[in-house]
Amino acid sequence: MDIEKVLSAVRSSKPLVQCITNFVTVNDCANIILAAGGSPTMASHPMEVEEAVSNVQALVCNMGAIDSIESMILAGKQANRLGRPVILDPVGCGGTQLRRDAVKRLLDRIHFAVIRGNASEIRYLAGQQTTGSGVDVSCVDEITEVNLQSAITMAAELSEKLGTVIAISGKIDVISNGNETCVLYNGCPTMARITGSGCMLTSLMGAFCGACDDPFPAACSAMAAIGICGETAEEKRLLNGTGNATFRNDLIDAVFNLTEQQLRKGAKYEVFKR
Repeated sequence: MDIEKVLSAVRSSKPLVQCITNFVTVNDCANIILAAGGSPTMASHPMEVEEAVSNVQALVCNMGAIDSIESMILAGKQANRLGRPVILDPVGCGGTQLRRDAVKRLLDRIHFAVIRGNASEIRYLAGQQTTGSGVDVSCVDEITEVNLQSAITMAAELSEKLGTVIAISGKIDVISNGNETCVLYNGCPTMARITGSGCMLTSLMGAFCGACDDPFPAACSAMAAIGICGETAEEKRLLNGTGNATFRNDLIDAVFNLTEQQLRKGAKYEVFKR
């Protein structure tokens, strides 16, 4: 899998990505798309989202913006009509009745090219018992070497059921299109110590999917890219004795400076076929 070619496609095509996301992370999501080489638009008002999505190469729907579900449905259905990839971040989807109802509505009305969530969120979508807390993954749900095989099976089966790429982010990342499953081992713990690292990843996937016809290598490439860049930012943090705020900026800078060679050599992954 030539994941570095997706990065090259992003840099050359400069995809316009529409993000309907929450106010906590909107600035970081826009900046990570810019850093990768894409262009963000954050149009979210229901009276303009259908028109706005007509000009973009990808749409990102982030359930952190739980008050914008109607806009997501309008934009998502229009993106489906136009053949634009739609990426869903099901933030806290099993946490409250409001979110459980919202994610059901989204899945009923929109076809998603990629669904990217943490292990608790994806386990909920797969109908498994989950103990997630708010927007954070539960330590019980987290993917480890011990439960990796069951996580691979879950991701592949859910991908097949929904007809979408399933991307689970965590200490170990799992991405599946039903036939192939990529397991990634990049990243660092400090990524969980900043607000919006998951939202930034989903937005990055929007840019990568907007530049690539196949959402599976696009999702794998975006996941590898943010993991490698997290490692780069962590090296700087440890060297300079800085904290999580500087780490956040260094993460975005690392995406800006990421090369195809760094992505190819730095990605630690293996692919399993059913």
